[in-house]
Amino acid sequence: MNASDRTPADLLRSALAADPARPLVTFYDDATGERVELSVATFANWVAKTANLLQDDLSAAPGDRLSLLLPAHWQTAVWLLACSSVGVSAEPGGDPASADAVVSGPDTLDAARACGGERLALALRPLGGRFPEPPAGFADYAVEVPSHGDRFAPYAPVDPAGVALRVGGRELTAAQVVEQATADAAERGLAPGSRLLSALPYDTWEGLSAGLFAPLAAGASVVLCRNLEKLSAEGLAQRVASERVTHRTV
Repeated sequence: MNASDRTPADLLRSALAADPARPLVTFYDDATGERVELSVATFANWVAKTANLLQDDLSAAPGDRLSLLLPAHWQTAVWLLACSSVGVSAEPGGDPASADAVVSGPDTLDAARACGGERLALALRPLGGRFPEPPAGFADYAVEVPSHGDRFAPYAPVDPAGVALRVGGRELTAAQVVEQATADAAERGLAPGSRLLSALPYDTWEGLSAGLFAPLAAGASVVLCRNLEKLSAEGLAQRVASERVTHRTV
């Protein structure tokens, strides 16, 4: 990170300027066999498109609250940084009824219908595939996002002192997310080139930090694993070796 980085979106911009080709998020789903690797540049492109969708189609503005009903997944990581880019407060597992908008996976659609604002659904299929049939009352993220621009500029400046994240009963400003992620990275011994394997869910700060923010702050990368319990000990050892994992938290 740079001394001028005051929001998670700033961290991503610094990573993009430093080395756009390096891996940032490598995602595994051991229930489906899916593996996706996103470089900093590819990840940033998804973030820009999603932030444009959030700002233009969902009419989101700084200070709005978005309920994020998604598991630990590469697309969830994209949404977290898109929210930071717009200045929206992301609430993993947050109550949809009190949110301005909701983004839901396929398993939480019923709960997400409590939101009176904009509703978006993700199929979480391999390669970012769409729903075979769009869920009633929801826009399909995979259908909507491709048409949006590859560059993003917020209509209003993002305040580092604004609440960026609500998780586990905590409220963190954008600046606090950066500060805590940087401290966590130092505590874990992360440095540029480190590869952290995490199977923690995204419903706690620890999971969000290990699975995204701390590696981003350190110039490192994350190997994000969903349904890791389905992998044998031998399979895990092979993954650690093949992905050049230097740090683990499971």
